[in-house]
Amino acid sequence: MFKTFLTFLTVSAFFFAQGMTAHAGLLQMRGGAEPVQMPSLIPEPQSLKWSGEHFPLDRSKGILIEDKRLLQVAEILQARLASDCISIPIRVGRGDNYLIELRLGSVKAPFQAEEAYRLEVKKNKVVLTANTEHGIFNGIQTLYQLTDFNTGMIAGCHITDYPAFKWRGYMVDVGRNYQSLELLKQQIDIMSRYKLNVFHFHLTEDVAWRLQIKAYPALTSAKSMTRNKGKYYSIDEMKELIQYCKDRFITLVPELDMPGHSAAFTRAMGVDMQTDKGLEIVKGILSEVCETYDVPYIHIGADEVAIRNQHFLPEVTSLIHQYKKEVVGWSPGGNYDDRTIRQLWKDEGEHDIGKGSLRHIESRYLYLSDMAPQSGVPSIFQRQFGGKKHGDSSLLGAEICLWDDRRVEQETDHLRMNAVYPSMLAFSERSWKGGGYPGKAADIGPDSSARAKDFAAFEKRLITHKKNYFRNLPFPYVAQTAIKWKLFGPFENHGDVTASFWPEAEGVSPEDSLAAVNATGGTVYLWHHTYDSPVSTWIPAPKVNTTWYAFTRFWSGADTTIHIWAEFLNIARSGADATPPTGEWDYKKSKLWINGLVLDPPEWAYPGRPMGLLEEPLVDEGYYFRRPAIVNVKKGWNSILVKLPLAAFDLPDWHAPPKWMFTVIPVQKADGVNWYASEIRYQPHADR
Repeated sequence: MFKTFLTFLTVSAFFFAQGMTAHAGLLQMRGGAEPVQMPSLIPEPQSLKWSGEHFPLDRSKGILIEDKRLLQVAEILQARLASDCISIPIRVGRGDNYLIELRLGSVKAPFQAEEAYRLEVKKNKVVLTANTEHGIFNGIQTLYQLTDFNTGMIAGCHITDYPAFKWRGYMVDVGRNYQSLELLKQQIDIMSRYKLNVFHFHLTEDVAWRLQIKAYPALTSAKSMTRNKGKYYSIDEMKELIQYCKDRFITLVPELDMPGHSAAFTRAMGVDMQTDKGLEIVKGILSEVCETYDVPYIHIGADEVAIRNQHFLPEVTSLIHQYKKEVVGWSPGGNYDDRTIRQLWKDEGEHDIGKGSLRHIESRYLYLSDMAPQSGVPSIFQRQFGGKKHGDSSLLGAEICLWDDRRVEQETDHLRMNAVYPSMLAFSERSWKGGGYPGKAADIGPDSSARAKDFAAFEKRLITHKKNYFRNLPFPYVAQTAIKWKLFGPFENHGDVTASFWPEAEGVSPEDSLAAVNATGGTVYLWHHTYDSPVSTWIPAPKVNTTWYAFTRFWSGADTTIHIWAEFLNIARSGADATPPTGEWDYKKSKLWINGLVLDPPEWAYPGRPMGLLEEPLVDEGYYFRRPAIVNVKKGWNSILVKLPLAAFDLPDWHAPPKWMFTVIPVQKADGVNWYASEIRYQPHADR
C-alpha cells in the first residue's frame, strides 16, 4: 500500500509540475446572480445534475472509508490532493460532516456495473459510492476534475456514471520504435485520468523483438534488430509495467506478432516461424510468457501474412488457452477459432466475426498515425464504434492505435507528430459515453447537423482540458469550429493543375459570391483516401481533373503580424510518403494567398524525398511540429484564399495515399509548449 501511495504521489507531483490544475468550464447561473463557472468533465458522465452548491476543501476533515479494501484508492485520492498542496488525512470508520466519504455499495448500471459509480457533492459532504474499487477509482478521476484548486472548491452535483464499452484501449508500437518506461508511464497516466482501461503493448515487429525471453536470448540481441539496436524490455521491466497498469486499473495486453511481422525472429533464430522448428520455438516463447506474466490476454497479431502452415495458429491458440488466458488477433487475419477475440483493422474483418456474433474490438479508422490532428479528433469523437451505441457480448469496445512505421528521431516525436493526447480525450468521451454517428468522417459536418453541434460543445471542454492539464505536454489540436469557409468549384482543369479560374482573378470579391459548399474547420478535406469504405468529406462526389478554391475573411483590430499554421499534405507517420519539392506545398501545385499576396511554403529541410524511405525521420513536414509562418495583416478584414487543384486520385504506392485537403489556422502562443487558435472573428461572406 505504501509503495502504491508513493507511486501515485510522485505521478501527481509530475502532473502538477506540468501545470495540471483544475479550473472551470461551463457556465451556470447561481440564484439569478452572476454566472458561475462549472467544471468541464471528460468523459462526460452518463447522468449529471449541477446543484449550485460547493464543497470547501479547506474545511474537509479527511477522506473517510469504512471498508479497508478502499485504502489503496483512498491513498490515490490523498496523493492527488497533496500534489495540489491540500493535505487531508485518511480516516477509517464512521464520521459526520465535511468528509470525503468513499463507500462500497450498490450502484445500478445497464452496462459494466463493475466500473460504475455514484458521486454526490454537497456543501457539507462528498459521498462517492461504487460496486468495486475500480468504480471508486473512476469516480476519483471525476472528483479531481470537479475541483477548482484556485478556490479550493468542489462543484456541487449528483452524478451516476458507467462506461458504455468494456474495452477502451490504447496501443503503442514499440517493436518499430522503442519507448522508454518513463514515456510509456506518462501515456498510461493520461489513460488512467480519462478512464481508459486497456494498454495494448505491441512488442515485436520485422524491425525488432523487444521482450526478453530467457530461453532465447538471441531474440533481443542488438544484431537481430535494425532500429534502436539493443533496446528491449527486461522481464523485471515488463513486470513493473504490468503492475504500473494494474495500480491504475488498466489491463496490459502484450502482443507478440506471429507468424507475420516476424523478420526479427527469423534473423535471431535462423528459421521461419511457420516451419516445424519455428513453431516449436514459438510454443516455448509463449509458455515462458504465460508462466512469467500475470496478464489475462495474449495478442498474437496474425495479420498481413500468408498462412502456409495451417496448424500454426490453432496450435499456439490452444497452448495459450491451456494457460487460462484469452487470445486476441487482428482481423482480417489468420485461421482463428471462435474463442479468439478479433481486433478489426479493415472492413474485411467483418467477414471474420460471424456477422457480429463473435467477440471483437473496433480499431478501423482509429489509427492516430494516419490522421491529421484537426480532422482526426472530430472523427474519433463522432464515431459510432462497431455501428453500435454501446457494447454487448460480441462488441467489447474499441481501441485507438499509434503506428509509427517511420523511424522517429526522438521518442517524444511520437507525441509531437501525432495528436495522441487530444485524440485520447476524444476517444475517452466516445468509448465511455457511447453513442456517436454511423459511418466515418473527415469533416466536422454542416453547422446545423447534430454531429457538428455535439462536437462544438465537446471542443470547448477539450480546449479547457488542454489549458488546464496539458500546459507542458504535447497537445497538437486547436479550436476550429469558429473557422468558416466558402468553397468554390468544381472548375474543369483538364489535367492542368496550374490553370487559373475566377476566384484568383484580380478585382473579384469572393465574399459577395455564392459558395458551392460552406465548410467549417481549420483542416478541410475535399477527398480522403481509405482502403476501406468511403470517408465523409466536404465534397460529396469529388472528380478528377478539377480545381476548387476555399475563401474566408478574418478581422484584425490593428496592423500587426500573426502566426499561421498551413499545410496541404498531412504525411502519415505510418507510411513513407514523399516530401514536398522545393518551393511547393505539395505535388498538386496548391497555393495560398493572404490579402492577395502569395504565402510561400517553408524551406523544407529535406525537399523532394522519394517515397519508401522509412528510415528517414520526419523533421518539418507537418505544420504542427514546425514554426508557424509569420504574416502581416491589416486593421479590418483580411482575406485568405486557398487553391486546390487535382489531376487524379491514383494510388502510386501504399506509402502515399492521396489526400485532397488543406489546413490554414491563425494561431497564437500561450504559456507552456502548445499553440492555440487566435481569438479572431471569421466571416467569409460580406456584411449584410
